Amino acid sequence: MEANKTLVTEFVLTGLTEHPGLQVPLFLVFLVTYLTTMVGNLGLVALIWKDHRLHSPMYLFLGSLAFADACSSSSVTPKMLMNFLSKNHLISLAECITQFYTFASSANTECLLLVAMAYDRYVAICNPLLYPVVMSNIFCIQLLGVSYIIGFLHPMMHVGFLLRLTFCKSNVIHYFYCEILQLFKISCTDPIVNMFLIFIFSVFIQSFTFMTIIISYIRVLFAILKKKSEKGRSKAFSTCSAHLLSVSLFYGTLFFMYVRPGSGPADDQDKMYSLFYTIIIPLLNPFIYSLRNKEVIGALRRIINK
Repeated sequence: MEANKTLVTEFVLTGLTEHPGLQVPLFLVFLVTYLTTMVGNLGLVALIWKDHRLHSPMYLFLGSLAFADACSSSSVTPKMLMNFLSKNHLISLAECITQFYTFASSANTECLLLVAMAYDRYVAICNPLLYPVVMSNIFCIQLLGVSYIIGFLHPMMHVGFLLRLTFCKSNVIHYFYCEILQLFKISCTDPIVNMFLIFIFSVFIQSFTFMTIIISYIRVLFAILKKKSEKGRSKAFSTCSAHLLSVSLFYGTLFFMYVRPGSGPADDQDKMYSLFYTIIIPLLNPFIYSLRNKEVIGALRRIINK
């Protein structure tokens, strides 16, 4: 009995698969994915910083979103890549909590940045004459500041409550990173308070930000349909469709993970949802926002020509 009460300070991450023959191929796939994600997101940040024509609110938010995506991917992927090639899949409790906090901060910040981007598009399309006044540099910096402050403060509460838990039964996390719901499953302390807080704050933050984005884009849609210029409608639709695609992918997987009722899907499905919002979405976002954006393509061409 005494041995069973020994507190766990290290965990074992089982990863995506325990099949030995898949470790190297998966390592190569996710290494290419991670490098592409970093080049795409940090390249977009550098491009926006470098080209003065992109120094506008929309691209300021887009650059911040790209930076949040880079942080989100970097919080999970490097450790997963190491585990593909290592027989030792250990991660300390401190590393585990740090990984959770880094990812949660990035994800929360991204939710709020998507709201700021939706509001920016709403003002630009519905009130174009007032746009320079409403979306001033000071106001944009304030929106960014609030997004990052709330994004970084909110997970601190969950980390604080996570520290009240003890782990003495098992140290095996059947996941590819320290996902907080998986930690609850192996806790010796009843995590009901933690789970309640996760559910309440996830419902509030995700539902509030998602509904704000949807309402903004519904009003934008009506404003676009009233435009007489075919070219103006086409440009507005192009910009907003990219934003909505990113929002749908991001929130869809988050809702399934943290706001779904009851038992939810099996662990393998959980892994797929997590894989999507931790690795796939940060990979896709710079391409979703950039490939159909003439200003970004033009800035990239100018940089290449120089």
